[in-house]
Amino acid sequence: MSESILLGVEEPEDGAAYFGREVMHARKHKEMSQQELADGAGFERTYVTRVEGGTRMASQKFAEACDRIFGTPGTFVRLRHRVTERSHPGWFVPYVKLEMAAAVINDYSNVFVMGMLQTPAYAEAIFRAAHPRKDDGQIKALIDTRLRRYEVMEGEKPPLLWVIVHESVLRTVVGSRAVMAEQLKHLVAVGAANPHVTLQVLPFNSGAPATNLAFILLSQEDGPSVLYSETMERGHVTDSVTAVADASAIYDRLRAAALSEERSLDLMRMIAKEHAR
Repeated sequence: MSESILLGVEEPEDGAAYFGREVMHARKHKEMSQQELADGAGFERTYVTRVEGGTRMASQKFAEACDRIFGTPGTFVRLRHRVTERSHPGWFVPYVKLEMAAAVINDYSNVFVMGMLQTPAYAEAIFRAAHPRKDDGQIKALIDTRLRRYEVMEGEKPPLLWVIVHESVLRTVVGSRAVMAEQLKHLVAVGAANPHVTLQVLPFNSGAPATNLAFILLSQEDGPSVLYSETMERGHVTDSVTAVADASAIYDRLRAAALSEERSLDLMRMIAKEHAR
């Protein structure tokens, strides 16, 4: 195992590539082929190839298998956690840690679909618009980091995720109409299949919303609730009792003005068909 990440000498921009290199070094040290590692870990060889090539961030299960095969108890699991965390902007890391430990996540989105619910194509369109100077590899790293946030919903005890999305988000063409159709179909699929996810649409005809700002409320089982919001420069996390109470009251008003979950999914299906025409 290279000591650079452990000593903090190297700060990889692409965490997937860094993790992949460490897997490759450990595999070669063991004089194993990619096929042998794949067989031992219970994955396809192409999966190992993508991990080592940095085109895919390894799953938690693969990291655990690497520790077992290479005899490094917890090392690859910790490394995966660290490079995943480092892939986010420094100011976003505190939120990510809270999101991973949250019991309840209440999100209001009025510009883009919430990050963890985005499709790869939708996320790519957003990042290319925001970062025109980044190359394909850098954009892909940003996409992978964002999409991995949904892993919190696939654990043994996922949080209850409640998302209120303004209708304008569903109708704004991000990337292309085909991208939007795929994105809305994805939202419907998640909302219909995952009992821990509730999606509501705040329609145009509901009038002026209770706020013009997107925000997220996170509730912990054994800690205070916190409010996350963003400005042009960075994101902000606060556990101010007053700020959290005010945001909670605003969220209640948004929820009351939004369509029911069933009608919201129906509206998403209808708008997806409009985009697909």
